[in-house]
Amino acid sequence: MTATAAWGATAPDSGLNALTIERRTLRDEDVAIDIAFCGVCHSDLHVARNDWGRTTYPFVPGHEIVGTVSAVGAGVTRFKLGDRVAVGTVVDSCRHCDACHDGEDNYCREGSTGTYNGKDRIDGSPTYGGYSASIVVAEPYVLRLPDSLDMAAAAPLLCAGITTYSPLKNWNVGPGSRVGVIGLGGLGHMGVKFAKALGAEVTMITTSPAKGEDARKLGADHVLLSTDKAAMRAAAASFDFLLDTIPVKHDLTRYLFLLDRKGTLCIVGMIEPIEPFHSGLLLGGQKAVSGSGVGGIAQTQEMLDLCAEKGILAEIEVIPVNQINHAFERMERADVKYRFVIDMSTLEH
Repeated sequence: MTATAAWGATAPDSGLNALTIERRTLRDEDVAIDIAFCGVCHSDLHVARNDWGRTTYPFVPGHEIVGTVSAVGAGVTRFKLGDRVAVGTVVDSCRHCDACHDGEDNYCREGSTGTYNGKDRIDGSPTYGGYSASIVVAEPYVLRLPDSLDMAAAAPLLCAGITTYSPLKNWNVGPGSRVGVIGLGGLGHMGVKFAKALGAEVTMITTSPAKGEDARKLGADHVLLSTDKAAMRAAAASFDFLLDTIPVKHDLTRYLFLLDRKGTLCIVGMIEPIEPFHSGLLLGGQKAVSGSGVGGIAQTQEMLDLCAEKGILAEIEVIPVNQINHAFERMERADVKYRFVIDMSTLEH
């Protein structure tokens, strides 16, 4: 085991503070990574505070990890010292179920192993995330980070990026698709970029005129204010796919009216009970409400390669690690454009 500097929580109300964790000695398939940057996700905050009732303390958040390889196990063949690499939300799975065989290890039948707040499948030790100096991950769950991608701005691609890219790909969004992205935040701003890169006609759906202007700068073709009743009525039945990135409970009714025949609304941001809505909104046109989590390892690599090809990166604000508690507070107020990223070199100070 190797003692490693980190920042984490020791109780739901402790906030995040400096602590020391243990990283395992390399197994034959392991890759050791020096972490350069780690993105800050809403899930980090929720799990740190035990909002979902499943947190094991001490807890170290962070599953948007980029860095360089510092050591490899004897059986590693795809990576060498100094390679630029990335780690997302999953660091292991059963590797033998149909989901794993289909490249959807994130939907492993036996439950994938989370980058943080999980248990190692071999020795049962806790998994700790990327608010730390280094991490050890099995080779099949390590991603290659293209040289052209800025490390800091690439970090949020590992969760916010793939969470929005995956449903767009899985619902075959492309040229001719009419896509609405609901909510412009950490997820929504990536949804706009990816939908546009895939060739769709993209509309940002927001309550804020100011965010609408931001969305146009990010590539949105149109802006629809959801508070404008006349505009919403005029937009009825005009979308094939709606990407719902709003992170808190909200009523879907006004958005379901926007779907055209056989259209789909996909929830990626809200992880709590849905407000009731009338089923007739789905029956009248064979519409669907769906959900999507992160993509699998293969799809995440596909996304990173597309980002390199198209020059897609997250809009970020880089912070030192000792500002993370303040960043959590600002994130709850949506006071960031559009993703915090921790410079992990600040651990040294």
